[in-house]
Amino acid sequence: MFEIARLNGGIDCIELDFVEREGTPEPATKLGIRLHLAEISLSDTITILDRLGVDRCRSTVHNWVQKVDLQPIDGADPDHVAVDETVTQLNNERFWLDAAVVPDTNRLLHVQLFTTRNYAITEMFLAEFREEHLVDSAPWLQAALHRHDLDYRYEIHGDQNSVERIFRELKQRTNQFSNCFSHTEASIAENWLQPFVFEWNQLI
Repeated sequence: MFEIARLNGGIDCIELDFVEREGTPEPATKLGIRLHLAEISLSDTITILDRLGVDRCRSTVHNWVQKVDLQPIDGADPDHVAVDETVTQLNNERFWLDAAVVPDTNRLLHVQLFTTRNYAITEMFLAEFREEHLVDSAPWLQAALHRHDLDYRYEIHGDQNSVERIFRELKQRTNQFSNCFSHTEASIAENWLQPFVFEWNQLI
């Protein structure tokens, strides 16, 4: 099971191992990262930093967020998780976003972006999980769970809605950019998902 590293605590939970020769004070770097992850625009983030006496450009803050490398690590072990998928766009192409959420806490355990949806991809996504899963009616989800000998139950209105609430939040954020990660590659969108998961788990 996965959860995002460095989740507990305030601004100090962000580790700046990537910093080599940065002239920015560490608290300002962490604040810049947190502000941008909390949906503050890059322009507004650098304005706030400027008021604190830290003069940095937008690309610097963007690089901080990308380099902080908030990646999944082993650790979480819930009794059950809710699994669902939604469609999002990258330029003019459709991608499927799969997510696993702990229904009791709304904590995102795992998110991944795929170019298509089918049994094999769903099996890859679910390979890490060995608990009871609450799933949507999609036959590929049920088949993958069955093949991995995982217990599951289908719910129309229930804990699965935890995932749907998170998807609504994600889509609302991407709608600010015309419901797509404009002018980027799939790998950039995948990199964006990790900070989203980090910030989501910080806010709940």
